[in-house]
Amino acid sequence: MSNLTAFESEEQDGYIKIDQYNQKQVEEIASYYPAILRALGENPEREGLVKTPERVAKALQFLTHGNDVDAAEVLRSAMFEEEYSQMVVVKDIEVYSLCEHHMLPFFGKAHIAYIPNGHIVGLSKIPRVVDAFARRLQVQERLTNEIRDCIQETLKPAGVAVVIECKHMCMAMRGVQKQNSVTTTSAFTGAFQNDVTRSEFLRLIMASLD
Repeated sequence: MSNLTAFESEEQDGYIKIDQYNQKQVEEIASYYPAILRALGENPEREGLVKTPERVAKALQFLTHGNDVDAAEVLRSAMFEEEYSQMVVVKDIEVYSLCEHHMLPFFGKAHIAYIPNGHIVGLSKIPRVVDAFARRLQVQERLTNEIRDCIQETLKPAGVAVVIECKHMCMAMRGVQKQNSVTTTSAFTGAFQNDVTRSEFLRLIMASLD
């Protein structure tokens, strides 16, 4: 995470927790929350809420730190020349993001494939690209396209496929209150616009190794 000025390290029961924050930004965000708590009918000075503004500010900074990450650079940091030209699939990548409409979470899984065209990328970089775009105020549709476009423009493969399946708390906790609904979005480029290739990708992400 870039633009970080504060460093905290706390050891509890042998576990070292390390958090990094932009302290100036934390203080600015936190300064608004006592008034928000009062508007909600709460007392921001009661014991359980005294530290809530700072906690919320840190949580929001963490949940949106993807704004400071160059996803293309993440890929470029581990690109390798390779003649492999078959489909590479990374599936069941955990996704956690914030809906920009209500700032409530949506979460689920991303399934991503690309067909190399002279270059492959370190496998861990694909989930990192997902995180870079998910850790922002988002809508699932844009998130899907941003991941696709980043991989296509950076690796220049023969094709990219992205499918994301998420549950949205703005639908489950409020509004229509449908707890079991799942939203699926997809985006394809190049070879994956071919029905046969796309079908192979969909078959692979639905298959179990058990």
